[in-house]
Amino acid sequence: MKKQVIDKNLDEHTFRDFYYLKEELITFCKQEGLQATGSKEELTNRIAHYLKTGEKLRTKRSPKHRKSMDKIYLESKIEDNFVCTEAHRAFYKENIGRSFSFNVVFQQWLKQNTGKTYQDSITAYYQILEDKKKNKTKIDKQFEYNTYIRDFFDDNKDKSLKDAIACWKYKKSNPGHNKYEKDDLRFL
Repeated sequence: MKKQVIDKNLDEHTFRDFYYLKEELITFCKQEGLQATGSKEELTNRIAHYLKTGEKLRTKRSPKHRKSMDKIYLESKIEDNFVCTEAHRAFYKENIGRSFSFNVVFQQWLKQNTGKTYQDSITAYYQILEDKKKNKTKIDKQFEYNTYIRDFFDDNKDKSLKDAIACWKYKKSNPGHNKYEKDDLRFL
């Protein structure tokens, strides 16, 4: 079975059998008047519900009260509902260096450690980098491509990125899961 274009007449199960880019999900939501914001998982669930019931779900998000910080100091406290802003990026680049980037694990740490100091966050950032060198980091569920590519190379150290991408493209165009399997090499 070939990948189906998302259409309001598509069966929910067929829809879930295929891989869609977030942009495709957003486009469909806008065409059908569905809420087009949220994570890829939220969009997928919203579309699946719509295809099954015809009901247009709306997610109510509580407004985030952002407290604007003019200047961030090492002893400043990490604010509630932390959002990565240009002021934060500038602070970290100044204190860590130009190589600084907001990785997912660090962003999660910041959101879970309201009230700690920015000095604490710098210490945590370096610890996260050290842990990353030692261990394989967990890739969140919505990043299927990244997970597939990593698993492909874990099993095929002699293959190229071009090979991995070729297998991924074939895999995602077919129904079923998008996890790497040794059998995927037949697509090369």
